[in-house]
Amino acid sequence: MNNYEKAFLVSGRNTLIHKQKKVDLVIVNDTGDPVIVATRHGVKIFTEEVPSSKVDAKARYLELVDIASSDVFSENKTLLFVQALNNKEYKVDYSKAGTDLFIRIHQENYI
Repeated sequence: MNNYEKAFLVSGRNTLIHKQKKVDLVIVNDTGDPVIVATRHGVKIFTEEVPSSKVDAKARYLELVDIASSDVFSENKTLLFVQALNNKEYKVDYSKAGTDLFIRIHQENYI
């Protein structure tokens, strides 16, 4: 076991659970898809430049989460659920990117 603890948990087939207040999650799905960020205030589109490395991300209090990596889901997702620290679960539908339905609140209180 290494000393590096992730700022998120993977639950089921398409749910990420944000678990550390001090670190925001920068979630990358596919090259053509918008990058999103999960903060302690919710989930939104990430408008800044995506960190090029984990060291750069850590310096900015971010953690890169590549959905298709083997330690997350091992494949790109069309539908993703993110449980944020603000006690809400967000539904991210990549098939509706660019519309108001891309990021929506799925459950107001998931706990």
